[in-house]
Amino acid sequence: MNDDIRRHYERYPYPRYPLLASVRPCDTYALNLDSLYARFNGVLPPAAARRILLAGCGSFSPYPTSVANPGVPITALDLSRANLRRARLHALLHGRFGIGWERGDILDPAAASGEYGFIDCFGVLHHLEEPLAGLRALERRLAPGGILRIMVYARGARRGAESIRKALRLLGVKDVPAVKRLLRRADRDSRFGSYVSDAPELSFESGIADALLHPRARTYRIDELMALVGESSLRPLLFAHRGALPDVPAEVERLRQLAAGGDDEPNFVLYLGRETAGGCGLAPDASLMLNPALRSCVGRLRIARDVIPPRLGRPNPPLGFGEKRFLRRFVRPVPVAALSTVERERVGPFLDALFLVPFR
Repeated sequence: MNDDIRRHYERYPYPRYPLLASVRPCDTYALNLDSLYARFNGVLPPAAARRILLAGCGSFSPYPTSVANPGVPITALDLSRANLRRARLHALLHGRFGIGWERGDILDPAAASGEYGFIDCFGVLHHLEEPLAGLRALERRLAPGGILRIMVYARGARRGAESIRKALRLLGVKDVPAVKRLLRRADRDSRFGSYVSDAPELSFESGIADALLHPRARTYRIDELMALVGESSLRPLLFAHRGALPDVPAEVERLRQLAAGGDDEPNFVLYLGRETAGGCGLAPDASLMLNPALRSCVGRLRIARDVIPPRLGRPNPPLGFGEKRFLRRFVRPVPVAALSTVERERVGPFLDALFLVPFR
């Protein structure tokens, strides 16, 4: 069945962003290896863990991940040559190098060998015949203290898409041109029409194919996801989807309540860790550093505020002149012991947002 998935992405590379589409370094802050490793381990990654794996990289993610981690070796792994070709071209057009390109299956132990400090597997596990086998394969590639980010479809978030997928299968619709003909004829007040109006990915062919014609796409309730994670030795660290609470058990309960009330959950984004030691907080012997992905943003001391889109599920503090001036102090690490009481209080929101990171 992996052959079916490979053929799907050979025909429809995904996501198909314009090749000239760029990202600001500050928009990639939640992909920075040093910041993630330090947040969950209290130390910066050792040399052996300074590697990143994009497990099912698609046609875009190597570019922003490289922007977030200059100088860090990145392995981009994907089943599809078409995805890899487009991802490589996008990266090269924006001057991003130091990325290794590998066609292969995450279930193959010979693919993307070695250990990694950060693995990103965004929107992949729900397409596998055996998601647990995929999760365990990623777990084996994590270095001690390593961080894994996963995204899987939530049952509620995919309710509309799955009902349409089922209808298309019953109608025998198997190709994008046929779906596009149905889209043009859809009554705006129908379930199909309502979904189309709220789904921007249906404006392009690869988006239609990924949303409605993928060979395999399973969905999860939150307890099903936590049971899947529980079959591994990985530790849930932080949910990062829209509206997520910072405490994992509290967020699990919130998602249960959403589902019980008939409300749609967001697709689940979760950071997991292998043998993570835990963060050090504002310990007296710790230091604080600025997330490296924010250096260029903080360096622009303009009066207008910068708003960085949230990547951890919660709104970010806006960065005006005063906030940037304060954060510039941490371009080089600052000992916690050197902070005043007022400064300790001020750093709180920036720590929550991953803008500042404590480490020993």
